[in-house]
Amino acid sequence: MTQQASLIAGLFGLRVDGALFKQATTHPSFAHETPEAAHNQRLEFLGDAILDFVVSQALYERWEDAAEGQLTRARAQVVSTQALSRFAREHALALVLRLGKGGSQGGLRESDNVLADAVEALIAASYLETGIEAARTVCLRILEFGLSAAEVGASDPKSELQEQVQARGLKAPIYSVVGSSGPAHEVEFEVEVSVDGSALARASGRSKRVAERNAAERALCDWLPSLDSEETQEEKK
Repeated sequence: MTQQASLIAGLFGLRVDGALFKQATTHPSFAHETPEAAHNQRLEFLGDAILDFVVSQALYERWEDAAEGQLTRARAQVVSTQALSRFAREHALALVLRLGKGGSQGGLRESDNVLADAVEALIAASYLETGIEAARTVCLRILEFGLSAAEVGASDPKSELQEQVQARGLKAPIYSVVGSSGPAHEVEFEVEVSVDGSALARASGRSKRVAERNAAERALCDWLPSLDSEETQEEKK
């Protein structure tokens, strides 16, 4: 086994020489050319469900006051094919995939769908081999990566909040760390975003950057609609 395979297996809490790791990294094109090899599509089906559940639960518990729309939007960002393929590329997952000759020549190794499927298959393998806590750990890593990574073509919550605030003649938002918790290797930061001395929202995250994004997102979902409602009522007077 290569060093990269060991790194990927370790990331997902798997044995690098285990059958589940081998299956999770086997594309159907390889199994088609090698009939005795099991491909990763059944694992991908299970991993998709596990990822959805863990991310949904984590967002539900983290953003206690968030509306359903905000939670759905955040989950979609984290579990999208694009987000998962970026996570795969971040860890050079393509290097350990087993593809058939046709698949390799056809560029499937860098396909977003192929990479995302492999991530979900590895989540399922982690669950089946080690248990739900191991799978949850890697799902939470994917969650943090998805929230901190910039979505191509999507609006950044901090930038959007700043535009909305300044469009109303207010000063730019200020982000302040108001607390932290957890062990040194897993610190959770709490950040407050304020405008003109008034607190708009608080949120937490595994890094200051993630916490700031979460606070901006919460302000957009909670504070901005209430402000718009007040402005509408003033206009009716």
